[in-house]
Formats: sequence, structure tokens, C-alpha cells
Amino acid sequence: MARLHTYPTTVTWTGNRGTGTSGYRDYARDHDLTADGPAAIAGSSDPAFRGDPARWNPEQLLVGSLSQCHMLWYLHLCAEAGVVITAYADHAVGTMAETSGGGHFTEVVLRPQVTVESPDMVDAATRLHTDAHKACFIASSVNFPVRHEPAVTAS
Repeated sequence: MARLHTYPTTVTWTGNRGTGTSGYRDYARDHDLTADGPAAIAGSSDPAFRGDPARWNPEQLLVGSLSQCHMLWYLHLCAEAGVVITAYADHAVGTMAETSGGGHFTEVVLRPQVTVESPDMVDAATRLHTDAHKACFIASSVNFPVRHEPAVTAS
């Protein structure tokens, strides 16, 4: 039987400027995302949709979740394989197509830049990105391609 995990979160709208949603331009898209334990994340909508650019939007959070999940699996698999990672940074980009009445992501590209301890680890470190992609819970749950274009170098 599969083990089930739940992830309760709370989104609280904080954008009432005094008149609620009396008009499309009369309210802020600001909100807080909270869960038991971590600090709140200040959210809004994409600035293209009247959001606050100083706050996280749902599209950024989705791309960030994919990047985090890949990295965490990758580090785990490298540790198991004896590949010593000394630095990791991912510059991920998600692409969304706006359609009438909504939109959808068309792809996310992960671009991890990885440094390994020695040159003999580069090939294995590169290959393990494929395994991390297959293991990532979030990537397995979306209906658009998640590609990875890793760059691995030795320190």
C-alpha cells in the first residue's frame, strides 16, 4: 500500500483596500502563504496581472518547487553514488502561455550548475540528473515537460 503524505497550507488574502473586490482595480492581489512551522511567504499575482513584483507569484512558486525537488533528489542520489557535490545553483525558467480565459505552462527548463570534487565524477554527476528527474515528485505531477540542461564541472 502506498504511503500518503499531506501538505496543509493556508493562503490568506491581505489585499482588501477597504472596499473589497468592488472593482477589478480596487483590490490588491496580495496574500500570505503559511504552513505550520516555516515563515510566511508574501504572495501576489504576476505583475502582468496587477500583482506586486516584490512578492512571490504562484507561477514562480511552481517553477521553484520543481527546481527544489530536482535538487533535493539529485543531491540524495549523488551522495548514494559517492559523487561529491561542492556547489549547486539552478537558474530555472518556466514558460506559460496565456489563453482566453486562462493559461497553462508549456514547459519548465532546469539549468543546474554543479561543481563536483574531482574530474572523475563529472560523467556520473551528469547522468544522475536523469535519475533525479524521474524521482522528483513534483515533476511527476505536472502535465507539461520539465527539461534539464545541467552543466557539471570539477573544482
